[in-house]
Amino acid sequence: MLKSYLPIMSWLKDYDRHALSSDMVAAIIVTIMLIPQSLAYAMLAGLPPEVGLYASIMPLVLYTLFGTSRTLSVGPVAVISLMTAAAIGNLALEGSAEYLTAAIVLAFISGLMLVVMGIFKLGLLANFLSHPVISGFISASGILIATSQLPHILGVSAKGHNLLEMVIAIFNALPSTNIATLLMGSSALAFLFWSRKGLAPLLQRRGLSAHLAGLVSKAGPVLAVIATIAVVWGANLTDAGVQVVGTIPAGLPQFTLPVFDGALWQQLLISALFISLVGFVESVSVAQTLAAKRRQRIDPNQELIGLGTANIGAALSGGFPVTGGFSRSVVNFDAGAHTPAAGAFTAVGIALAALFLTPLMYFLPQATLAATIIVAVLSLIDLGAIKRTWHYSRSDFFAMLATIVCTLLQGVELGIAVGVGLSLLMFLYRTSKPHSALVGRIPNSEHFRNIERHQVETCEHLLTLRMDESLYFANARYLEDRVYGLIVKYPKVKDFVLMCPAVNLIDASALESLEAINHRLADSKVRFHLSEVKGPVMDQLQKSQFLEQLTGKVFLSQFDAWQVLTQEK
Repeated sequence: MLKSYLPIMSWLKDYDRHALSSDMVAAIIVTIMLIPQSLAYAMLAGLPPEVGLYASIMPLVLYTLFGTSRTLSVGPVAVISLMTAAAIGNLALEGSAEYLTAAIVLAFISGLMLVVMGIFKLGLLANFLSHPVISGFISASGILIATSQLPHILGVSAKGHNLLEMVIAIFNALPSTNIATLLMGSSALAFLFWSRKGLAPLLQRRGLSAHLAGLVSKAGPVLAVIATIAVVWGANLTDAGVQVVGTIPAGLPQFTLPVFDGALWQQLLISALFISLVGFVESVSVAQTLAAKRRQRIDPNQELIGLGTANIGAALSGGFPVTGGFSRSVVNFDAGAHTPAAGAFTAVGIALAALFLTPLMYFLPQATLAATIIVAVLSLIDLGAIKRTWHYSRSDFFAMLATIVCTLLQGVELGIAVGVGLSLLMFLYRTSKPHSALVGRIPNSEHFRNIERHQVETCEHLLTLRMDESLYFANARYLEDRVYGLIVKYPKVKDFVLMCPAVNLIDASALESLEAINHRLADSKVRFHLSEVKGPVMDQLQKSQFLEQLTGKVFLSQFDAWQVLTQEK
């Protein structure tokens, strides 16, 4: 049991020099990448830049202890930073002490929720977030994030609570664009876009290996940070109106207890739940993908505990909500991280940066951080998924579209709530009218197929209805109406068989419907039979009186039912 809650015990006993060297190399590379990301995502969340560094130290250490992924890198990410800003934006003024307090409480509540969900094995709750809804939400969030950073590229002040307000504010602010900031931001954007595909081939032509060139190209944001800091400092561009990060306090985060304010906690509960679920889905998706490449596995329920303790750690060290980041984790994987210890070494690197490198970041342009965010989040936008979903499933498409529209126009929380709500409603609608088919026997075989799709044998005294969905309260009445309609349509029927190969559940409402069908068919002089009932379903039925009252039999297979009932007639 201890090993299940402390996965570090399963790999630490085999830790050797090879693993140590691999983890150290990966940690150095990820640290270089994580420093500008941490600063940028803190700014996106409306928090001081050093808070991003704080949120990248203790969470990594705690995930090393409690996480099951060997290569997942935990820390601030774009979507969760946006959700943090949306959650606390209406509670306190950005930049105030109350704003930071709310962010810390949000991380703590989110962490507690995740840990509780992990202890009670509730990872399945994330299944309520369908992939089209998550895809639509992340794409819409990417558009919102990129748009929110354009004022920093232009050097103007323009804000809004949704996409329309932001676009109008940016348009009205265009006349006051700061040319020096625009040149700085656009140059950083151009370089970052080019470095993603152009830097690696250039380095390879200079003699670097393909693997090393790929890793260096992923450190493009660091090169942009160094270059723009040098330009701003050398040309004294602060006098030209270029906004810089300014003074970042040097030092490690102090131990911070979240404020236990009942009213504040109540206001943040729903936001914390959404952040927990979205963060968990994003993190587990990345972890499972990377684990599969090395034929490893993760434990989703233990991942809840790992992410939960990471968020609690973020709160106790003055940070904000965190989760597993896609780009950092991929870099960690490609750099050869062997165990979660790479995350702990990365935390040491971030701590050293917080101690010694923050004075060097005084002249870091906000436009550079904005460019870093824009380039990172544009990769999250998958508009092609909208077209693919439209062609495959119209119901999923409308849930996805509603999520995108509501997120862009009403905010992230309402967007994902609408998407989840529509997904559940459409699931209930689809399963309330499940697919069913009258089946007959394929000649000279033991197989039974839909009479409308195949040439099959039928018997005028025997009717078989195959149900292709579990039976529960939402479709119980539909089943009754379907059976009664068939009995009226086929007046010569003396035996009716309900074929149940796809029925995994019969709840209390469906059981009452089966009892009603049994009595109604008995009044019509028709015997009611079941076939191919699964073991767990039969176990449940045996707890009731239904089988004793059944006018017919329960057959192991539909072929058995065919043989017995056709011979009787």
